[in-house]
Amino acid sequence: MATELPGLLGPVVFAGLLVASGLTLLAGYRVIVGPTTPDRVVALDVIATNVVAIALLFALQTGEALFVDVSLVLAIIGFVSTVAVARYVTEGDIIE
Repeated sequence: MATELPGLLGPVVFAGLLVASGLTLLAGYRVIVGPTTPDRVVALDVIATNVVAIALLFALQTGEALFVDVSLVLAIIGFVSTVAVARYVTEGDIIE
């Protein structure tokens, strides 16, 4: 169900989608080229956060509440994976 966003909100949401998409591509470059493993981990966390933002902005633009649920699940998965990778990088294993 597509909804019409009032006033300036529609172009702002569209601009936010473009900015988040561009930043996701730049973070993808850092994941590929990143000189160290922590750089790559931070870039992956940025990508997860941007995907959550894109899902929420898309939910605002289209009026589909399903994307809010998708973004919540993605946020949880991103948090757990970031904690697991950070623990692996700092201590060498995830579960002691």
